[in-house]
Amino acid sequence: MARAGKTKRDFLRVTDLSREELLELIERAAEWKLLGKNGPRPLERMSIGLIFEKASTRTRVSFQVGVYQLGGNSLTLSPQETQLGRGEPIKDTARVLARYLDALVLRTFEHAKLEEMAHRADVPVVNALTDSSHPCQVLADLLTVTERFGTDALRRADLDVAWIGDGNNMANSWLEACSALGFRLRLACPEEFDPDPALLAKAGAKARLVRDPREAVRGAHVVNTDVWASMGQEAQAAERQRRFTGFTVDRALMALADPKAMVMHCLPAHRGEEITDDVIEGSQSAVLDEAENRLHAQKALLELLLA
Repeated sequence: MARAGKTKRDFLRVTDLSREELLELIERAAEWKLLGKNGPRPLERMSIGLIFEKASTRTRVSFQVGVYQLGGNSLTLSPQETQLGRGEPIKDTARVLARYLDALVLRTFEHAKLEEMAHRADVPVVNALTDSSHPCQVLADLLTVTERFGTDALRRADLDVAWIGDGNNMANSWLEACSALGFRLRLACPEEFDPDPALLAKAGAKARLVRDPREAVRGAHVVNTDVWASMGQEAQAAERQRRFTGFTVDRALMALADPKAMVMHCLPAHRGEEITDDVIEGSQSAVLDEAENRLHAQKALLELLLA
């Protein structure tokens, strides 16, 4: 159900946007970046609820600042500060908050909880990270790619992207971006740490799963990695370090990529594990750019959903 006179749209996965919408959103995000704090204020008099059940630095700050720069007001809520922490059903929380707020942004563990909130709330719901998907990060990453290779590279789908490490929520969202935009994606993951097989199948011939990081990186324009143990997996960290031996993005691995290749990591990074310090601080690194671009991509997203 949507509020009278409004068409409700959620953003739970990258593929909630069409190919053309995705490309236009990236271009609009670049415009917001140029406008900075001096752009229009399309969220004037709007209030956005930010519900964070998982720790956050970049996501929380970029959404709060973005809503403010768009002219709106944000309220950051944690389970400890709401009745969600005392077991209130999501359907009750979602329907009540939708009576007060113009959109909900949720960062949680189970993707099913996000889907339930989107089903129950009659205002837009945005995925700020779940265990299976992190689409807002990939929006920022795609903006960062265009800054290096141009928007035309995405439109032509003339890019080779490598993912090295765990087949986690970020790998899944890159697979969805591959399905939407058609660039070539090679994922190197140890056995038993594969991304979602349904998303891999949907991407078809454009995506390929390999076991050797060198095979994935060879000739790649974009090299992407993430921590080996995500939030909630800390007890597995030692075992994962053993299983991911050889999957560190270091200078030797980067030497196999395209000479103009860029390196991305959504942060926080465990330097010396999934990526070496000299690579993340090197000239090919775009990690600070992609962190900043969370702000601009999310402003474009909120404008699309609400303005």
